[in-house]
Parts: sequence; structure tokens; C-alpha cells
Amino acid sequence: MMWFAVLAGAAGCYALKYVGSVIPAHILEQPTVKRIVLLLPISLLSALVAVQTFASSQELVLDARVPALAAATVALKFKSPFIFVVLIAAATAAALRYFGLAV
Repeated sequence: MMWFAVLAGAAGCYALKYVGSVIPAHILEQPTVKRIVLLLPISLLSALVAVQTFASSQELVLDARVPALAAATVALKFKSPFIFVVLIAAATAAALRYFGLAV
């Protein structure tokens, strides 16, 4: 049963990639389509961050990931290099967990 899901997912990804490659260029050059294509990765990444930060299984959780995300946001605001943003977020979560301030 699991292999069926893997193969169906692979076939779906291949079909989606194929459909994307056969779309005529004049459709992709329309201003509305260009705007959507530019905003789509931002919205998908934001949704991924929100789900990974605030969800655990099927429940809403507020643990060390929330302040870590806030610290990363502040670091990004000050235009820190990406590796420092990741290290700041990790250090924040680790410190909160070490001192028992967050789960």
C-alpha cells in the first residue's frame, strides 16, 4: 500500500512538471501570471514556517520554536547573514529548553 502512494506521488509530480513545461510562453508572459509566480514561493514558504513552528501532530503548540522564530525575525531585520540567523534561532531555542523556560 505504501509503494502505491509513493508511485502515485511520483507520477503526479512528473505530470505536474510536464504540464508546466508545455504551457505556451504567451500565457506565462501575462502580468497577472508573472505576479502570481513571483508571490507563490513566498506564500508557500510562509505557510511551511507557520505549520512547522506552531503545529505538532494535530494540535497548536507554543514552545521554544516561537521565540526562536522571533529571534530569527529580529536577526533578519538587521540583515544578518543566513547562517547567523539559523544559529541565533537554534541558540535561542536551546537556551530556553536548557533553562526550562520552554518545552
